[in-house]
Amino acid sequence: MRKALGIQEGWEQSVNRRSAVKRALVARKGWSQQIVFLGPCLLFFLTIVITPFILGFYYSSTDWNGLDLNKAVWTGSANWSRILHDDNFWHSLNFTLRFTVISVVIANILALVLAFLLMGALKTKNVLRTVFFMPNVIGGILLGYIWQFIFTKGFATIGDLTNISFFELPWLGTPNTGFWGLVIVFVWQTAGYMMIIYIASLAGIPKDLIEAAKIDGARPHQLFTSVYVPLIMPAITICLFLTISNAFKMFDLNLSLTKGGPGTSTQSLAYNIYSEALINNRYGLGTAKALLFFAAVSIITITQVLITKRKEVSA
Repeated sequence: MRKALGIQEGWEQSVNRRSAVKRALVARKGWSQQIVFLGPCLLFFLTIVITPFILGFYYSSTDWNGLDLNKAVWTGSANWSRILHDDNFWHSLNFTLRFTVISVVIANILALVLAFLLMGALKTKNVLRTVFFMPNVIGGILLGYIWQFIFTKGFATIGDLTNISFFELPWLGTPNTGFWGLVIVFVWQTAGYMMIIYIASLAGIPKDLIEAAKIDGARPHQLFTSVYVPLIMPAITICLFLTISNAFKMFDLNLSLTKGGPGTSTQSLAYNIYSEALINNRYGLGTAKALLFFAAVSIITITQVLITKRKEVSA
């Protein structure tokens, strides 16, 4: 009897060992497959993103022209001290903050209005959705040059023909009009994309919930604030995140439309960093500014996501 039990235990141990070996081989095969598929992407990500980001911490503490590594001189915290006394940097930061707040509010309100309008029974709603989305497909540099022509030539011609003061303004000639010119183009480019996200979210709201609210006597503004807004809050979170980050990082429109002018009055923070590093050849100082820029955008966007995430509800 003992011999039989010993044989059975030995057989069970052998089976368990074979199972363990089989699981180990399957796990090793799974890892090898993941390395094959993810390896090239991970390698490129480390080479193109992570490595330059880490090197940026070193460059931010050097005086370097961005060309010859042998001439990178360690300066410690000198660049950070220079940033504190750099009036152009703080002016660009102030400009970027004002631009971001105004652009984000206008773009999301306009996108939400368009989404509600195009959720109706319009025969041309599919065509209109495409038309409003199209500006997002056009690259920022090309878009800036198109609108530069519109502001300087198109509006001037309309103003001469109609004598309407709006079209006679020097749209790219003063700090105030230049600021609003950038806002107009950014909103025109962004609102269509946000509209698509809002439409997708609105389409997922149960119709019986809307009907129940109407039966209970909810007025249009109550329906909007108490039913629609809470249920599309995930879309609001996404749209706010995208518009805030894109507005903060706005560079291509700034470069092609105003080049930060007149003077440096419409210079965004991204353009200020570009100018510092690649035009003034102060790569170390530009990298220090870029790290501050990265920290500011990260803190603001993470805070926004955390706040709006708390307000999300499920249907």
